[in-house]
Amino acid sequence: MNCCFTVLDNEALLHLEGPDTLTFLQGQLTCDTRKLSSEQALPGLYCTPQGRVICDFLLLQLAPGHVALRLRSELRADSAATLAKYIVFSKSRLLADDDDWQLVGCWGPGAASALRGAFGEVPGGQYQISQGEGRVLVQTDAGGEMFECLLRGAQAGTLLDRLQQDASPAARTAWEASLIRAGVPRIAAATSGEFIPQMLNYDLTGQVSFSKGCYTGQEVIARMHYRGKPKRRLYLASLTQGELAGGDPPAPGLALYSAGEQSVGTVVNAAQGEGGQWQLLVTATREGATGGLHLASPAGPRLALGELPYPVPQ
Repeated sequence: MNCCFTVLDNEALLHLEGPDTLTFLQGQLTCDTRKLSSEQALPGLYCTPQGRVICDFLLLQLAPGHVALRLRSELRADSAATLAKYIVFSKSRLLADDDDWQLVGCWGPGAASALRGAFGEVPGGQYQISQGEGRVLVQTDAGGEMFECLLRGAQAGTLLDRLQQDASPAARTAWEASLIRAGVPRIAAATSGEFIPQMLNYDLTGQVSFSKGCYTGQEVIARMHYRGKPKRRLYLASLTQGELAGGDPPAPGLALYSAGEQSVGTVVNAAQGEGGQWQLLVTATREGATGGLHLASPAGPRLALGELPYPVPQ
């Protein structure tokens, strides 16, 4: 078997229903909801009026007038509460407690073949969708090796049994390490509301539409895009277990230092991959990255920087 799967029990769905749902979300989210369809998902962000990212998500249309934001479960309640302040003026409603769906990640060179055997068909491009009774399948990368499966109710057990015939079960951290290597960060509770999209390279990875018109935080985000330059950018990094020397493992929100006592960056995501090596996404100043990034203190373990799979403006 040359692919793996894992249950994504740290993810959840935030449902919205009603005839005004997409119009309402168009004024709230960074993605262009006019491009959403039953066959096309959209990555995006929900931001504060100051342009700080509250959560990242994948927007899916489950039925006419019914959409869901796939986001980190620890952010669902706060994201729903913020949206609820504005949704009262539209013909739409939030369903923030629906947990009838199970999310599964499947990845590897043989993922498409395994999923085709389990579900009968697979999407044919990045963020494209195939749907059937009790399941939604999304291809999340350009190469056709990373997929998210949304499985509903009693269908979940049956479909997972089928998937096990051609894919190997794996730890969730292995899926997270693959996401980190792809260079697309995930917002956690510790980092919610801390960064503008450009600090996390979201302007480079498709989460922000610069042509859709107004949305919450748009003025700040657009000004940075057209007139400014972010003080921090996202970097791929790694750290061996031995280099931690018994210290606490890296976690979202942990500060990074270079030569001085002032923090020059922050850990955004971290996951331990094969061989005990930690994979990280960090946001940092260019000067800090050039001078060397250290975990938690100027004397802390030094991160080894790698190459992201997409170009980053200098």
